[in-house]
Amino acid sequence: MNELFEVGSILKNALAIGFFLVTSAVLLSLWRLVIGPSKPDRILALDTLYVNTLALLVLLDIKLASSLYFEAALLIALFGFVGTVALAKFLTRGDLIE
Repeated sequence: MNELFEVGSILKNALAIGFFLVTSAVLLSLWRLVIGPSKPDRILALDTLYVNTLALLVLLDIKLASSLYFEAALLIALFGFVGTVALAKFLTRGDLIE
């Protein structure tokens, strides 16, 4: 009974559940990106996709106990934010540079 409540066992189970849920969220975001009826839906799906990718990288970083994936997640967050802002600005105004 004590093996079920060991810290390593709980972390292992939580990571497995987290990987499953975030991977399913990535697949649903990809589906919305492909099927999205309008351009704003596709931009939001792309934004959600990079956030879910960040979550996967952080979960992988916790599982492997490495800081390399965390740094990659920070770079993806930066590029994802800038990309989402640029796409939204292009969608509303039609140009990026004023």
